[in-house]
Amino acid sequence: MKEEISQEFKEQISYRLDESLRMITISFDQLSEDDIWKRFNQSSNSIGNLMLHLCGNITQYGIASLGGLEDERDRDTEFEAKEGFLKEELLLKLNETLEQAKTILFDCTISELMRKREVQGFVFSGIGIMIHVTEHLSYHTGQIAFWTKQLKNKDLGFYEGMDLNIKNKEN
Repeated sequence: MKEEISQEFKEQISYRLDESLRMITISFDQLSEDDIWKRFNQSSNSIGNLMLHLCGNITQYGIASLGGLEDERDRDTEFEAKEGFLKEELLLKLNETLEQAKTILFDCTISELMRKREVQGFVFSGIGIMIHVTEHLSYHTGQIAFWTKQLKNKDLGFYEGMDLNIKNKEN
């Protein structure tokens, strides 16, 4: 039973990570190279900064910590960048980072998912780490979608062709 729960957890996390990547990709399809590095004001980060930040966070939590690797993150540089990557490069970087994190997740034993470790001054189990990675990615996915809608004044069609009014039912 524990193995089934572990497998289900891993599959659900993987699905959510893939969904965020799908939505970011749809957003990026609408954006120009210049749009990626625009800052709306002094207090805002560009979409490029958010992408670098996501890669840094996922690497620190889901790859280094969960994978037992050295934490080499330099968080401040993620927000200081004003250029340096094309949008295609940023998408590839995020995709590769997510794939590596998912590989590490699927290789985790139940004891590794339950083991506590310190990341960024917080103490999380492996499960807590992957919940953090998922919710953090989702949060910034929403920001990227919001900025894209502001820039392009159009619906992004994340669920185009789907009837989201279907009522719940048991399977």
